[in-house]
Amino acid sequence: MSVEPMIPRPLRSPRRTVAERLRAALLHLAEGTADIPIHSETPWASVTFAGTRHRLTLQFAGLDAVAAGERLIDALPDHEFTLPRHLVADAQVVAVDHRLSPDPHMTVRVEILLVEEC
Repeated sequence: MSVEPMIPRPLRSPRRTVAERLRAALLHLAEGTADIPIHSETPWASVTFAGTRHRLTLQFAGLDAVAAGERLIDALPDHEFTLPRHLVADAQVVAVDHRLSPDPHMTVRVEILLVEEC
């Protein structure tokens, strides 16, 4: 009697959350030059809509990264995000900290309101 060897099935990668997709979209907008050390998410609702408010801190280190961060600051308010089943109702830069010494560094805090599509 022969026994066929068991072939393991590839594990499915877990679906990314909307927060992970938002971080990926921001990193793409930052041209891959930023780190996101802080990301908080709180539920948000109005009479007709539900969603989440995201507060993120992006850090840019080095001259090229800071230049990419400045382009992100310019582009963010009008950027068209593509997030499944969510719309970006508001995207704002709420704080920027530039430092040139000893090395160029910039910290950008953003707030983004995501609304669930009906």
